[in-house]
Amino acid sequence: MAWQLKGVYFETCNCDVACPCVFLSGPTAGECTLLVGWHIESGNDGDVRLNGLNVALAVHSPGHMMDTKWRAAAYVDDQANASQQKSLLRIFGGQAGGHPARLASHIGELLGATPAPITFEHTEKSYRLRIPNIAEAEIEAMTGQGDGPIEISGHPLCIAPGFPARASKSKTLHYRDHGMAWDVDGKNGFFSPFEYSGD
Repeated sequence: MAWQLKGVYFETCNCDVACPCVFLSGPTAGECTLLVGWHIESGNDGDVRLNGLNVALAVHSPGHMMDTKWRAAAYVDDQANASQQKSLLRIFGGQAGGHPARLASHIGELLGATPAPITFEHTEKSYRLRIPNIAEAEIEAMTGQGDGPIEISGHPLCIAPGFPARASKSKTLHYRDHGMAWDVDGKNGFFSPFEYSGD
């Protein structure tokens, strides 16, 4: 069943800016705690339309992200109906191929895949995600030469291939679920468009 998704994503973690993990180096603090959010602007899984839905993934890597298996918890938009939730879990769980399958291959333990009221907001330079009583994250773009963006292209640990990741700094990263608890600010963030597809 052919599927395709387009939208925007952001991530924030406990590493200093810019996160060394994207260059396949070890995390700043020896382990990585990461929250990723996707907002699907347009998409479908066969006949199932996925426009406007959100997905989030909380990740704990106990060491180097390429050398250890991740513990992760997935959250899918509770505005999705049963067919849409099934499609989102199939795609982001890696069963449908494409780039999400590569990301999912790093997960050693999936702690849960839960419908949740995910709020995803963004402007040109800031991104925010909230799941009540579970997660809240907000990042703001950093400014480079000539007041332009700071971007990283082609890095090997990429969530959105084909798009430069815009370097950002977190205002907050708060997470509490599945026995994991993180509270950090002033740390790394990235955002960009994304496009995924598969057969």
